[in-house]
Amino acid sequence: MALATHMMEAGPAPRHNSIGVRVGEGANAVTVGGGAPIVVQSMTNTDTADVESTARQIAALARAGSELVRITVDRDEAAAAVPHIRDRIRQMGVTAPIIGDFHYIGHKLLAEHPACAEALDKYRINPGNVGFKEKKDRQFGAIVETAIRHGKTVRIGANWGSLDQELLTDLMDENARSPNPIDARAVTREAMVQSALLSATRAEEIGLPRDRIILSAKVSAVQDLIAVYQMLAARSNYALHLGLTEAGMGSKGVVASSAALGVLLQQGIGDTIRVSLTPEPGGDRTLEVKVAQEILQTMGFRTFVPLVAACPGCGRTTSTVFQELASEIQTYIHQEMPNWRKVYPGVEKLNVAVMGCIVNGPGESKHADIGISLPGTGEAPAAPVFIDGVKAATLRGPTIAQDFKAMVIDYIEKRFGRKGLAAE
Repeated sequence: MALATHMMEAGPAPRHNSIGVRVGEGANAVTVGGGAPIVVQSMTNTDTADVESTARQIAALARAGSELVRITVDRDEAAAAVPHIRDRIRQMGVTAPIIGDFHYIGHKLLAEHPACAEALDKYRINPGNVGFKEKKDRQFGAIVETAIRHGKTVRIGANWGSLDQELLTDLMDENARSPNPIDARAVTREAMVQSALLSATRAEEIGLPRDRIILSAKVSAVQDLIAVYQMLAARSNYALHLGLTEAGMGSKGVVASSAALGVLLQQGIGDTIRVSLTPEPGGDRTLEVKVAQEILQTMGFRTFVPLVAACPGCGRTTSTVFQELASEIQTYIHQEMPNWRKVYPGVEKLNVAVMGCIVNGPGESKHADIGISLPGTGEAPAAPVFIDGVKAATLRGPTIAQDFKAMVIDYIEKRFGRKGLAAE
C-alpha cells in the first residue's frame, strides 16, 4: 500500500458551526464563534465592591491576554461599583469587555442598578439558581429583557454544582420508569444539556436574538465535560464557552484543563475558553490566562508569544547553562511582549531553540528561527548558533548566554522591525 493510506490527516476537525456573537461595542468588541479565533477569558477574584482592586486585576488579566474578563456581581455594593470599574479601566487604557456574573438575585440587581446594566458588556445567567419554582421563569425573563433593552449578550451557563434540581428530578423519575434505564451520571449530563438548551430557547422566545446567546455547561470531571459538550455541539449551533470548573490548584488544574479542553478543541468544539485554576495563596491570577493561551498555541489554534523549545536534560547535560539560558530567554520574551507587540508586528510567531547537547541540539536549532546547541558533558566548549536553518556563528567562552541573547534581539529587529518588514 502507498504510504499515504497509512497516514492520518494532520490538524483538528472542522470547527463546530456556531453562530458568531459580538461582545462589547464598536472597535473594542470581541467576536465569539462564527469561525472567529478562539477567545481567551478569565475572571477576577477581588471583591467587586472594591473599585480600585478590581480595576487593577482586570487590567492585569487583560494585559496578560484575557480578551474577556468576568466579575462577580452579587450584591448592591458590587452592582453600584460596576460603572466606576468600567470608567477606571478605560482610564487605564484597558478595552476588554466586562462580563457580569449573576446568581440568585441578578434580576433585582440589574433592575435597581441601571448604570450597572448599561456598563456591563455581557451578563452570565446560571439557569440552576436564577430562581426557583414559580419565580424561575419570571426572574430569568427579567434578566433577558434587560439584556434586550441594553443590547447586551447573555451567557447561559449551566453548572454541575448548581444544576436545576427540578429538571434533574423530573429526568431521574422518567429514567426510573424506563424499561432500559441509564446510569445516574448519564441522566445528570442530559440534565445539564437540557438546562442550557431549554433556557436558550426561552430567551429567544422572549426576544433575545440567537447571535446574542453563548452557552456553557461546566463540570469538574474531564470525561463528563467532554461528553456534555459533544452533546451540546451535536444539538445546537450556539457559540460555546468551554471550561473545566473547579479544575484545582497547581499542576492538577493545569493538566485536567489541558486534557479536557484539548480533546474538545481538537474535535472542533469551543469558541471561547477559560482555565479555572485555584491560585496558590498570594499567587498570580494571570496564570490562568497564560495556561489558556499555551493550550491554544501548542495546539496550533492561535499564536500569542514566541515559543522557546528546550530539551529536558539528561546525563549528557550535567551543565545547567542550557536550563538557565532557556529560562532567561523565556522570561525576557514574556517581559518584553507588551512592547514588542507594538514595535515588532508578527514577533509572536518567532521560534527559539535552546538545546543542551549534540544529539538533538543542531537538528532542533536548524528547525527553529534561531537556535543554539550548547555543549554537553564531555563535548568541546563551543555552541553553534543556527539562524533560519543555517549555521551563523559559534559562540565560546563565559559570555555564551549574553551573546546568544543579543543575537536573538538582533534577529527580532532585523526580521520584525520596520526595515525587516519593508524588505518582505
